[in-house]
Amino acid sequence: MAKKAKESENTYIKREEAFRRKHKATILLNDKELEAFEVYCKRYKVKNKARFIRESVMRVVMDQFMDDYPTLFEKKDLDRLRVEDRGND
Repeated sequence: MAKKAKESENTYIKREEAFRRKHKATILLNDKELEAFEVYCKRYKVKNKARFIRESVMRVVMDQFMDDYPTLFEKKDLDRLRVEDRGND
């Protein structure tokens, strides 16, 4: 049983290493963009700006991946089915 606990610890360490942020990405903003960002953060009480930017970027990336995910049907066919389904309610 001790062996299982050790494997569990190794799994946890590997997971921690996998999620460790070690790649740096830098962005540049012009004066107006920075001012808008600062006003937004102040108005909505954003405490961790790096986290906010990271999560915002990843949200856009994941949304695009979901939109581009291959399906059996074309988007226009799925949209048509949704419209027809609403008509049956």
